[in-house]
Amino acid sequence: MNDRDHCCSSDRATVRPDKIKANLVSRLNRVEGQIRGIRGMVEKDVYCDDILNQIAAVQSALNAVGKMLLEGHMKSCVIERIQQGDSEVIDELLKTMNKLMK
Repeated sequence: MNDRDHCCSSDRATVRPDKIKANLVSRLNRVEGQIRGIRGMVEKDVYCDDILNQIAAVQSALNAVGKMLLEGHMKSCVIERIQQGDSEVIDELLKTMNKLMK
């Protein structure tokens, strides 16, 4: 299965290869655990700097997931839509990238 085999369909869903999906889910499960850990730190009155460092780690982990998704999106959905003559996908991509870079 190549990158283009997991493109967006007309109903705006993306079928991802099982290996990629499992990697994303694993990363998101770790982030979820980190968030629960941060909540526990707040509840236990842990030192602020320690909590802030954990927040930075979560943000970094989420950014990594976002980069993976963005790369797959650009290599599949965006290319496919451009090849179909849909140039609006560029504006959509730019809006999404602006949100990710905030």
